[in-house]
Amino acid sequence: MKIYQLKSSQILPISLSTAWKFFSDPKNLSKITPKWLNFEITSNLPYRMYAGLIITYKVRPVLNIPQTWVTEITHCNEPNYFVDEQRFGPYKMWHHEHIFTEIPDVGVEMQDIVSYAVPFGILGRIANSMFVKKKVFEIFEYRKEVLNKMFGPSVNQNAKLEFFTLEKYN
Repeated sequence: MKIYQLKSSQILPISLSTAWKFFSDPKNLSKITPKWLNFEITSNLPYRMYAGLIITYKVRPVLNIPQTWVTEITHCNEPNYFVDEQRFGPYKMWHHEHIFTEIPDVGVEMQDIVSYAVPFGILGRIANSMFVKKKVFEIFEYRKEVLNKMFGPSVNQNAKLEFFTLEKYN
């Protein structure tokens, strides 16, 4: 199994508490997700995020075919980071770290580190190179654009998304 990783960083001109309040509320995820994914939260959500929280969604990642996606918040350290991991869904593995670092007199650096694997062996690797990687990239590019509109231009406008292929695990 190959594991792919996307790293994204954006410095937003907001406070750490504002960043945490927005990003730790799963209801806001639909605001920063491209419409083509047809993202819909299907579970009841509590007021506050916590480790162990299970969230269910419907998505249409390929050919507009609906799929259930179940994630768990596995780590939560308010207001510094949280991690969501797929328990069931379109990926063989999905691990998403959300890290928030206050930069005095500037704002908050928001980092996303997504590690994922696709199912179906060699066919999955081909699918990743043909369209999965591109779609994951588009999701985070869209997110950056929306956040710039919501909170003001990012301090690091020229920051790029980086993709890596991690070691192959069998």
